[in-house]
Amino acid sequence: MKLNFRRMITGLLLPALLVIIALVTVSIYPQVAIADDFTKATLPIDSDFSGKDLTTFEFTQASVRRGKFMNANLTGVSLIGGDFDSADMTGANMTNTLLDTARLTRANLTNAILIGASASVANFEGAIIDGADFTDVLLRRDIQLKLCKIAKGTNPTTGKDTRESLECA
Repeated sequence: MKLNFRRMITGLLLPALLVIIALVTVSIYPQVAIADDFTKATLPIDSDFSGKDLTTFEFTQASVRRGKFMNANLTGVSLIGGDFDSADMTGANMTNTLLDTARLTRANLTNAILIGASASVANFEGAIIDGADFTDVLLRRDIQLKLCKIAKGTNPTTGKDTRESLECA
């Protein structure tokens, strides 16, 4: 009987203790409780991430049409295969962001920083790239040539001319 009582107490106390530890962890480290993985998610049109630090977020194959990312920090974030049609990414820091197969049609990339991003097969059809910095961005040659036709301006943060950063002839 003594052994069964001990097992019963252990069986109740251990789960209770784990719940308490989880609650304390979430209160001390609230970012643990934040859902930042939007892989394959369809977010509401006009979702607003403006001015936010999104460096721990994941938007792989997400649909964020007309999303607002003005002045957001997207450094190193995966946007692979995502639909960012008509998104406003004005002034966003997209350094080393993964943009392969992302749909950035009609996106506003005015003054965005894309240094070192991988965008070899991203779709920039109809995008606004005035003042964007494409230094060391991995682009397919045909996409680079299309972007060069519309490239203008200088990035106010990096001081880099958009045409120069795209290595336009």
